[in-house]
Amino acid sequence: MGFMRIVFIAWRNLLRNRRRTLITAFSVAFGVLLSVTFTASGDYTYTNMINSSATMGFGHVTIAAKGYNDTPTLTRRLVAAEELRRQVLSNHEVENAYVRIAGQAMFAAGVKSIGGQVIGVHPLQERPEHNLFIRSIIQGILPADSESTGALIGAKMAEKLNLRLGKKLIYTLTDRKGDLVSGMSRVSGIFQTGEDMVDSSVVLLPINRLRRLLGYDAGDASLISVLIWDQRGADLVRQKLIGSLQQTGYEILTWAETQADLAGLIAIDRAGNYLMQFLVGLLIAAGILNTLLMSVMERTREFGMMMALGMSPVQVVIMVMVESLMIGLLGLFLGAVITTPWYIYMAGTGIDFSSQIGQDYSTSGVLVDPVMKFRLFKESVIGILAGVFILTLLAGIFPAIKAGRVPPLASIRGI
Repeated sequence: MGFMRIVFIAWRNLLRNRRRTLITAFSVAFGVLLSVTFTASGDYTYTNMINSSATMGFGHVTIAAKGYNDTPTLTRRLVAAEELRRQVLSNHEVENAYVRIAGQAMFAAGVKSIGGQVIGVHPLQERPEHNLFIRSIIQGILPADSESTGALIGAKMAEKLNLRLGKKLIYTLTDRKGDLVSGMSRVSGIFQTGEDMVDSSVVLLPINRLRRLLGYDAGDASLISVLIWDQRGADLVRQKLIGSLQQTGYEILTWAETQADLAGLIAIDRAGNYLMQFLVGLLIAAGILNTLLMSVMERTREFGMMMALGMSPVQVVIMVMVESLMIGLLGLFLGAVITTPWYIYMAGTGIDFSSQIGQDYSTSGVLVDPVMKFRLFKESVIGILAGVFILTLLAGIFPAIKAGRVPPLASIRGI
């Protein structure tokens, strides 16, 4: 008996009990819907969090002086960072790269003081889409250029130090030799990210002015923040940069290393996501197994007749496996039908949870978008399809083997 004939018989067998077949197929479709929901919401949320974290100063990939990530002090310098940046930008997978100085400092105004982080930036090079603080400005502007005396501060810091535009801000930090030095700037702008810890501790200063205060040479910095087109390629970009950059005295790290808390949180959440999908998959497999097993038990005499007329046990096994595969394919088709409108709505509009969690909900120092949306990467789609396909095949193995072991004469006699 040819394979196409077996496929035809398998399809005819499924049509015998349409209701049972449709119920099982819809269970597969519902599993597809749940899997897409879990995966797409995770892809969207994780990407947003990683990108937001990257725009807070360190990028998707960070090039810094050796040991800086473990001990981020201003005494650790990345020498000739400007030249290194030009080499980085030659990589077509890099969207942009920014030279920055970052370290701890004390900020004061009048008799009040507060600890925080100072970040030296090139005002003329910075782009809002790559700098969370710039695109969060609510008053004033970023300092005009690298030599400006202006400073961009957070709204909570302005509140705590009683600062407003034009007021003086005194900052004290350690220079390249480890000595305490102080500087003064006037508030040129105020930003508000919504994350209180960030808004009360971060100050952006012009990088050249900060270099002179710290005793850095022209072109020196703490790090180079590398932004890439797709955060999933961070490891690949890191490896390419390691291979292409010939200088020594620095280390190249991905966001998962510079933002270890965030990476750990995402890993735990992703593991929980996978566990939920695995349990859903087990339910799908159990449904298919139950359907096929019932079908096999009802058709014992039929299988006996088939094998008595010349159909081999292997062909019977193949037929039942084809039935299992057909149920899976039908389930995938129905799943695509019911999931597509849901995905389109969630990808475009989403569900706003701001009334429950607020607009400033954050984790690991990164704001979480209160609007849940969907984003599905190509590999995620392949994973869902492959997972359902494998589960349907696995669910059909036991019923197929049981059908292939039916003794022809005994089953015909009803023994």
